[in-house]
Amino acid sequence: MSTVDSYELLIFDWDGTLMDSASHIVASATHAIEMMGLPARAPKQISELIGLGLRDAFCSLYPELTPTEMDGLLREYGQRFSGVTHEPASLFEGVQETLEHLRQEGYALAIATGKSRRGLDRALRESGLQDYFAISRCADESANKPDPRMLHDILLRTATEPGRALMIGDTEFDMVMAGTAEVPALAVGCGVHDHDRLHRSGALAVLDSVADLPLWLAQ
Repeated sequence: MSTVDSYELLIFDWDGTLMDSASHIVASATHAIEMMGLPARAPKQISELIGLGLRDAFCSLYPELTPTEMDGLLREYGQRFSGVTHEPASLFEGVQETLEHLRQEGYALAIATGKSRRGLDRALRESGLQDYFAISRCADESANKPDPRMLHDILLRTATEPGRALMIGDTEFDMVMAGTAEVPALAVGCGVHDHDRLHRSGALAVLDSVADLPLWLAQ
């Protein structure tokens, strides 16, 4: 394991890593599927794709849809996900305190997420974390995971060598993206992919949650 001095930049996934949003995502996708009159998909089929860009995830579930039908599905999802009648998803316990501690320790913080820019900005605003991150990249302004372009862009714009960054995520897509970009990757087990899958996809270790990150970095 690397020492605390090995990393300068900590890059976080959002859904399933910092925010406990899986149930809200699955419910919104299920609603959109029903509204479009499409064949049902099991909650596990949907949750397994969390972390990909939304269009890619729905294309995996319904490859037969026309572009117009896909646009309709995405529209129904967006309306349900951001509906004012639904409580916003919550951060995992200890996330804000952990980010504050890491920032005070001198780490630069970033986000690489499959969310859209609009979705991430909304989530940052609702969670109060707008000011914690030096840079963020989303699927709709770069490329969907596991393509490494989000990480390449973050590294370039922060002038960080790949080995001095650490990717933290909850899915195989995060681990593979990091590996392709030659960035070390650490997984958290509070999201949608199990520990064995995360280890097989290249995680240095699997922590219970982001709250355990400072201790891991200090070892």
